[in-house]
Amino acid sequence: MEKFTTLVSIAAPLDRANIDTDAIIPKQFLKSIKRSGFGPNLFDEWRYLDASEVGMDNSKRPINKDFVLNKAEYQGAKILITRENFGCGSSREHAPWALEDYGFKAIIAPSFADIFYNNCFKNGILPIVQNNDIMDELFLVNGDITIDLEAQTILANNKEYSFEVDAERKRRLMNGLDDIALTLQHSDEIKSFENTYFKKYSWL
Repeated sequence: MEKFTTLVSIAAPLDRANIDTDAIIPKQFLKSIKRSGFGPNLFDEWRYLDASEVGMDNSKRPINKDFVLNKAEYQGAKILITRENFGCGSSREHAPWALEDYGFKAIIAPSFADIFYNNCFKNGILPIVQNNDIMDELFLVNGDITIDLEAQTILANNKEYSFEVDAERKRRLMNGLDDIALTLQHSDEIKSFENTYFKKYSWL
């Protein structure tokens, strides 16, 4: 998992509430358990004008030119700003996989579904909660937004906003530590335990 310290990027404004995980990555793409390859099908039903099937060449599909991710000014955006209850619906971890694979590193919204919120941190995405008044201001930003995780601030249009984040989750993001990396930090202790255990219970 990449370290998250400071992020400077344009923000793609997705002005919708209650976006569920099936809209983020439709169910037909859930067969794979690899974390990569989902980006081209992020928000599939909104990005494209045809019906989607697994294995289609997305570069040849007709796109919805009115959808925010298809607009030239938002290409390369690493920040997504949206409305309340983002990530509701089923608990599929494929949703943050698709967002991360597309290139998003942070999502700013008034609220998130609990399981989706937790899955974001596990996959290197910073979900930031801001109230509706601040969200209205962020939707009007013209230019880059800077997110400083250490300072827990957002800088946009020469205005600074603070945000809250759990200290342990912050530490993990800043050090690029997912669950596997956290476990590997204790590899010596694990090996020592295994050696002692199998000597004691050699009959297992």
